[in-house]
Amino acid sequence: MTVRTRIAPSPTGDPHVGTAYTALANYCFAKKNGGRFLLRIEDTDQARSTPASERAILDALRWLGLSWDEGPDVGGPHAPYRQSERSAIYKKYVDELLENGYAFRCFCTPERLEEMRMLQRAAKQPPRYDGRCLHLTREQVAAELAAGKPYVVRMKVPEHGLFAFDDIRRGRIEIDWSSVDMQVLMKSDGLPTYHLANVVDDHLMEITHVIRGEEWVSSAPKHLLLYKYFGWEPPALMHLPLLRNPDKSKLSKRKNPTSILFYERMGYLPEALLNFLGILMAPPPEGQEIADLQTLIDRFSLEHISLGGPVFDVAKLDWLNGKYLRELGTARFVERVAAWGFDRTRLERIAELARPRIERLSDLGLLTAFFFAGRLPIKKEDFAESKVDMETARKALALAMWGLDDERDFDKGVIERVLKSVAEMLDLKFRDLARVYYIAMTGSPASVPLFDAMEILGRDICRERFRVAVDVLGGVSDAERRAWRAERVSPDLIGANS
Repeated sequence: MTVRTRIAPSPTGDPHVGTAYTALANYCFAKKNGGRFLLRIEDTDQARSTPASERAILDALRWLGLSWDEGPDVGGPHAPYRQSERSAIYKKYVDELLENGYAFRCFCTPERLEEMRMLQRAAKQPPRYDGRCLHLTREQVAAELAAGKPYVVRMKVPEHGLFAFDDIRRGRIEIDWSSVDMQVLMKSDGLPTYHLANVVDDHLMEITHVIRGEEWVSSAPKHLLLYKYFGWEPPALMHLPLLRNPDKSKLSKRKNPTSILFYERMGYLPEALLNFLGILMAPPPEGQEIADLQTLIDRFSLEHISLGGPVFDVAKLDWLNGKYLRELGTARFVERVAAWGFDRTRLERIAELARPRIERLSDLGLLTAFFFAGRLPIKKEDFAESKVDMETARKALALAMWGLDDERDFDKGVIERVLKSVAEMLDLKFRDLARVYYIAMTGSPASVPLFDAMEILGRDICRERFRVAVDVLGGVSDAERRAWRAERVSPDLIGANS
């Protein structure tokens, strides 16, 4: 048997370090065992999936030094490798499930489902489809279809008993069927959900081992039941522990930058970040923290992976990256610096903004330093001279950060619309609020044009500067977060996609 593993990211946002962590584990396991590593794009969420996000994911993984034997950009014997291009394949299998009585058509309206969920919440019950359409007769189904009523296809699951399965690292796991929902397999638009597409694709692409995050443990009964319904041999499963913040909470952009692009733009070397992710998978032998990709492959063992929730310790990453930087020769160091922040296109964009605002070339240093910095050393006192009070500044920064998070694109037009809509929401003139944003983004109350500067900095650096500025002003409590988000009700305000 040839070992075949895969990574299957959804192109709905920036490439996450958790995706890289999972990809590295799958890559190392496949290569350690002489197998093949696949990349598949799971873009069943057509409303949120974008080609730009797909490109960013592929570019980020390649920047790290990972490659794949089969995928949407390299082809392979099981093409296509985008789920959006495989719709006809999934329909065949949905029809098979319906024909064999393992799935059913559900005609419940969104309003009816929301009412059901409200009643379940009120009764403190877990959210779960109540089975109204499960027992419709053939005649009733035919009548609904003849009337042109939209429907989804749901899978049947047992109502009682326990489901048990084996995890390579965690051993025997049992889950009560009463906690497993009658999962939607095919949406009303004819596109599959992740759960159906995942199982069908893993089978057809001959995946032998599914190594994924522990958040998918609860989905294992649904997936393995589908394998049983189809009469297929399931792959071996292993669920990796989630990456954690230093306080042991799940790694999230609320507390820590999570995008691979952020670490690239901050000036981390890809080999250092990959080395760091390898350390998170399994502690290295003492004194052998430095390891290239081949060394990580040679050392790799599923049995050695820690299940304790590895901490994404940025201080450890800084130390590791520093070692890599110091070991570069001078010529190589200059090359890496130039590639990181001084490519000609970027310099020309910065020069276009700076040239009208200087009298001597030596003015460039202070004026443009923020373009080449990571986190800025701003203090609460820096905001004291703005025309808005500290509490309003804190709220404006948080609203801008969330608003930009909600946008697919990140260009100066989007940035201008979002930031000005915050001013409108807070009933302020934008020029009075602009100084707050300038301080957060540039470290100075005035600089080169703000929207252009933010576009050059990029989404990831801007988000981190917003987050740092909010923290400097006292942070946002959970109650404030809920209340402030609730105020963002108009699609014309902060983030038209919210």
